[in-house]
Amino acid sequence: MAASEEGSLPSLCASHTPLRLWVSGGAGVVPAMAAGAGATTDTRPAAGGGEEEDEHVKPFTPEKAKEIIMSLQQPAIFYNMVFDWPAQHWTAKHLSEILHGKQIRFRMGLKNTDTVPQFETTCHYVEATLEEFLTWNYDHCSISGSFRDYDYSKFWAYADYKYIVDLFEDKTDIFQDVRWSDFGFHGRNGRESTLWIGSLGAHTPCHLDSYGCNLVFQVQGRKRWHLFPPEDTPFLYPTRIPYEESSVFSKVNVVNPDLKRFPQFRKARRHVATLSPGQVLLVPRHWWHYVESIDPVTVSVNSWIELEEDHQARVEEAITRMLVCALKTAEDPHNTAAWLNPTEVEATSHEVNCHYLNRAVSAFFDHCRTSKIVEIQAFRTNREYVKREDLNEHNCMEVEPTSSPNLTLETVEQEAASPFGPDLVPVLPSSEDPPAEGGGMFENEGKDFVGKDGEHVGELHCTKKRRVISKSENAADEQIAPDRTVVPSQPLISTDDLLDCLVNPQVTKIVAQLLIQGRNV
Repeated sequence: MAASEEGSLPSLCASHTPLRLWVSGGAGVVPAMAAGAGATTDTRPAAGGGEEEDEHVKPFTPEKAKEIIMSLQQPAIFYNMVFDWPAQHWTAKHLSEILHGKQIRFRMGLKNTDTVPQFETTCHYVEATLEEFLTWNYDHCSISGSFRDYDYSKFWAYADYKYIVDLFEDKTDIFQDVRWSDFGFHGRNGRESTLWIGSLGAHTPCHLDSYGCNLVFQVQGRKRWHLFPPEDTPFLYPTRIPYEESSVFSKVNVVNPDLKRFPQFRKARRHVATLSPGQVLLVPRHWWHYVESIDPVTVSVNSWIELEEDHQARVEEAITRMLVCALKTAEDPHNTAAWLNPTEVEATSHEVNCHYLNRAVSAFFDHCRTSKIVEIQAFRTNREYVKREDLNEHNCMEVEPTSSPNLTLETVEQEAASPFGPDLVPVLPSSEDPPAEGGGMFENEGKDFVGKDGEHVGELHCTKKRRVISKSENAADEQIAPDRTVVPSQPLISTDDLLDCLVNPQVTKIVAQLLIQGRNV
């Protein structure tokens, strides 16, 4: 999670998720639809048609780029915007020379996995230098040091989410190599960015960020992005275990899904883009993403950008943290490693979480007052909104609509002025057929938990964690239900199962609205 640029709200606790800015690496850029190994590198000249006097003209002014970033609701790739950044030379070899001897934490994961996502809580970790990483990556026969226990043919390594301000604390001049001011964020550079260095197969589990949007600058190697729109959230089976502030994970391994267990995933609309060096990817708010390295070495940089809508999201996150920490520490106060993501330092106390919740709600109202927004939504008992008095064209409480019922002249003009073109390419839905694992027998099983308008429309179709039920437990069930002649074994409801319901993004959104409404009366 990131503190706002105005400094209105700090991180929830001692968490490693404050300010999100990435820098990723790779060579060459691939059109947004590219998804296979045969994708080609973009060799187009910079904006200006190749004329010498226009070679250094960028296709978007900083003001226009920022306008696009703050308003666009679809992933897109910027071309020809970073050709003059010194960070273009941040290959792993170059960085190893600058960071000579500095120890970095690498996450080690298996290249061949089953249908279960490889969360960070299940990975191994090593401390090593970039020189050792490159030796392990290229010279597989002379392995020594921290990587000696990890067979390159079986494992990948990922130095992910490394804050540049910490890595280069004694080399501050390098911060200027990253120039987010070209995208309209003046004064922002490498100091507010994070660095990602990975080997072939290194990946980030599918998740969405509760706050803001992301800009990803690819430096070395290529990364393939699998993206899913916010409205597909029910089909991704969201979970907050493992818990990481502002990250909602998917239970589905989106590159090898278990369609018998997660049949609704068939409905998810996958968007695929292969990001190459020199490209910058915009990941809009609440878009799910799974990111994998498809070259031997990748380097990238990420910039997290706060949005106007983030104030209520912070309230929702505070509610989530309070519930997760309360229930999971009550279950086993001495085993936080099983549910707390390694990026989180510790499970915060109930007192601390209550304090943060109150601060988040207060910050929400401070924002509303400073923005001169006074409309507050209220719920009827049947979960419908009551008629509201709109005193401002902005609605600080409104759930973002998926479509507009009326097409106005203004919206037509906006669509006609689409920013897309040769230097801003949208990431489109993949033309590939969805995975066929499990056959078609589960196609019509289960119903969506949340409808398009957010209301409950049917049963929550998710498979609970099962364990063997003893004969004595079955006997107890029969005593409780004497009317049934045959009592089938039922899955036991675990703490995680309960949390999957209580902190479902749709539920925390409603709870946050009710809290804010109650504070306003």
